[in-house]
Amino acid sequence: MGTIRLTTAQALVRFLNQQYIWADGRELPFVVGVFDIFGHGNVLGIGQALVEDPGHLRVVHGKNEQGMAHAAIAYAKQRLRRQIWAVTTSIGPGSANLVTAAATALANNLPVLLLPSDTFASRQPDPVLQQVEHQHGISITTNDALRAVSRYWDRITRPEQIMSSLIRAFELLTNPAHTGPVTICISQDVQGEAYDFDVRFFERRVHYLDRRLPTDRELQSATALVRASKRPLLVIGGGAKYSEAADEIVRLAEVCHIPICETQAGKSTVPASFGYNLGGIGITGTQAANEAAREADLVIGVGTRYTDFTTSSKTAFDFECARFVNINVNRMQAYKLDGAQMVADAKLALRELGKRLHGYRSQWGGRIEELRRRWLAERERLSRVTFRREGFQPEIADQFTQAELNEYADALGTELAQTTALLALNEAVPANAIVIGAAGSLPGDMQRLWHTDAPSGYHMEYGYSCMGYEIAAALGVKLAEPDREVYALVGDGSFLMLHSELVTALQYGVKINVVLFDNSGYGCISNLQMEHGIESFGCEFRDHSGRVMNIDYAKIAEGYGAKGYRVRTLDQLRQAVEDAKEQSISTLIEIKVLPKTMTKGYQSWWNLGVPQVAKDPRVQQAAERHYEQLRTARPY
Repeated sequence: MGTIRLTTAQALVRFLNQQYIWADGRELPFVVGVFDIFGHGNVLGIGQALVEDPGHLRVVHGKNEQGMAHAAIAYAKQRLRRQIWAVTTSIGPGSANLVTAAATALANNLPVLLLPSDTFASRQPDPVLQQVEHQHGISITTNDALRAVSRYWDRITRPEQIMSSLIRAFELLTNPAHTGPVTICISQDVQGEAYDFDVRFFERRVHYLDRRLPTDRELQSATALVRASKRPLLVIGGGAKYSEAADEIVRLAEVCHIPICETQAGKSTVPASFGYNLGGIGITGTQAANEAAREADLVIGVGTRYTDFTTSSKTAFDFECARFVNINVNRMQAYKLDGAQMVADAKLALRELGKRLHGYRSQWGGRIEELRRRWLAERERLSRVTFRREGFQPEIADQFTQAELNEYADALGTELAQTTALLALNEAVPANAIVIGAAGSLPGDMQRLWHTDAPSGYHMEYGYSCMGYEIAAALGVKLAEPDREVYALVGDGSFLMLHSELVTALQYGVKINVVLFDNSGYGCISNLQMEHGIESFGCEFRDHSGRVMNIDYAKIAEGYGAKGYRVRTLDQLRQAVEDAKEQSISTLIEIKVLPKTMTKGYQSWWNLGVPQVAKDPRVQQAAERHYEQLRTARPY
């Protein structure tokens, strides 16, 4: 057996270079690069190894640990989980900053390799700089905070441990049923320690992404349920997108006359223009999809986790009559809502199911076309919302007064409604563009209103709805799809949470477009308060004198070196988008929009922790309505 003497960090980098993934006959390097922020915990270990011999790995220096990890997560999502980036940080604050990103990856089942440094294995200098101390256990470090948000977690205190740890890690990273964030904490001193590694450990490894076929029993059960149904409905989740099942979905819908609706993760699997596509379902869904959900007697969930936003807190469907067939590579997810399980790859499952449904056609008749036509008319109405100084009725939170709306119009210098601006943007961007969202009111508007026929043209992180994901994600998405225009749609609240990777994009010449909708506050949470009878509190951006703040976000971008645009009218918006297309550097389009002009809910309900005791009768009445609705919700 031959050996090679390397440091632990050098062995890690050499191993990462030798990992490949095979999918549908195509073989690719699985690890594309490493995002880093160097500190004293990793600059002399992993840093030295990357300087000496990075191999094919691209090295990008991030500006915030959470931000660069979000960029890595977005890359994996856009690449359909078939390629990843690793992320290395120093100990202490650098490691702690990964927790939010790790949770985002875990909630969305997205692979990312996190490599936070750890305190000294030898404990000789303890407590080392940035080390936390516990009286009840010296082995506890900052990195233990990552245990709860990692699919796999390990701490390396000896060089040889890296071998078994990495093999286990890559089994999980390349496993579509269980993939997620992997955290391998490497002690600061161990990174530089040498060991005689077995040369076979560094041989080329191919991880096979084989598609799992459904069993005959699963197909028989699903076929019987579909044939017995009159109004089946396909719910398309993120698993359908990762499986690239679009053709099979379209074929089954057309042949069997079955409407489809989309979760946030599943949107843009199937073109928006497809005649059977009724759009988003659930709390942020369309009127068409939510009406169809209530009328369906069979729900075929394809790669969905059935989150509360998809099921409207388990009120979206007629649970007294509807049955469920769940197609998912993950057995736990297939058991949701007590459905008939098909633990299989979505593409193959739908293909095989379609073969057995020869001659079957639903009884939806012209209802699909009717629902779609009515919703498109509503979408058109929302594109023409025009603010008036008197008698203007906002879409939501009707207790917001005309005087308050006028105050915002004057303070922000705009009369633009959010829905109007969003739909104008939809018309202006290139047809193959990728839009990104995550938090605030924009995800609701985007799921309902944004239309794209471009595969994976809609990139929404809504498993964790993490404020601050959007701009970092744009960097990751652009690295994954360099030939497409990428737009991060972000509210002012999310922008203020985290936008540091805009600087990284500028540093490396990776052009991204940030479209910032500024309504001077946390608009969607203010809506939530007011819709439940509570006065808007703690959500509006007002200065110490009570005035609405008007921040020049474009100037911030310009200070970094990006091209900034200030939009107050639709003409300015269209001109900004056209000019931004011609730029080679990153851009920021600041759009001032009025609060309360986003979309409302359409036949949907969200279970929240509402107050059962309150002095304000409006709050009491809202709580009574809430608990009345709760009595109709399915408990499991």
